[in-house]
Amino acid sequence: MRILITGASGLLGLNTALESANQHTVFGQVNRNAIQTEAFTVLNADLVEPGAVDRILDRTQPDWVIHCAALANLEACENDPDLAWKLNTTLPRNLAEQCRNGGARLLHVSTDAVFDGRVGGYSEVDQPNPQGTYSQTKYQAELAVAEVNPDAIIARVNLFGWSLYGKRSLAEFFLNNLSAGKQVMGFTDIIFCPLLVNDIAHIFIQMLENGLSGLYHVLSIDSMSKYEFGVAIARRFGLNEDLIEPKSVIDANLKAVRSPNLTLKVDKLIHDLGEIPPNISTGIDRFYKLYQQGYPQMLLGLVNN
Repeated sequence: MRILITGASGLLGLNTALESANQHTVFGQVNRNAIQTEAFTVLNADLVEPGAVDRILDRTQPDWVIHCAALANLEACENDPDLAWKLNTTLPRNLAEQCRNGGARLLHVSTDAVFDGRVGGYSEVDQPNPQGTYSQTKYQAELAVAEVNPDAIIARVNLFGWSLYGKRSLAEFFLNNLSAGKQVMGFTDIIFCPLLVNDIAHIFIQMLENGLSGLYHVLSIDSMSKYEFGVAIARRFGLNEDLIEPKSVIDANLKAVRSPNLTLKVDKLIHDLGEIPPNISTGIDRFYKLYQQGYPQMLLGLVNN
């Protein structure tokens, strides 16, 4: 299959492109972060420019499109809501429309943060209540994509893994700071179900191969607090977990609202895919194994200076 992956220099896009390139012909769209690799074809394009989506679809002629590109930094979205709406809502609607017209299957990436996190245990039929600009723009994108392209897959995710510069995921945050002997905060009242990005990539391909459509939660089968996650990273890498200070998110003075309980059910995914996603511990073990294999250095080597 010919796969176009947007945001291919980002945490999810890059790993998805690399994981998919062994069995498929992959085109990875990048914007500001130029990369160089023989694993897939890198295309530079600013997708919010008029006509850019048409041009890249015409050039790549994809069977599948995995849309990972987004403004995902919560604070950045609060500081520039216009850009957030343009990248996170208007672009996905346009892409979904063009994929429908051109016959490409679309997998659009959304977020667990569309829920307010007051209850937890959310399924795909539960009503979202997005709290901040990022969450609002992502939820509106879900509605737009479903409206203009009902056959599209919409995947709500929460992820961790190795990124291009080693600074994008929560796992890297804990690892970098603890390795440097720096004290960090770990939120005890934010519960989530992060899935290793490499595992998400494989699940995405399976979803497309199996012809799935509609809304799915693509997360780990279990959950923990962000503090517990940091401790698990520390223990796996043999670092000092005492450097992680248990903290309430209320005391962190963050501008963007954080949803406290983002435990989401993955029963629908398990039923329709016939496979159970890994748990967090398994993901951390693989994250560590990739580290031992020099994966972070390999990614950094893709940076096109």
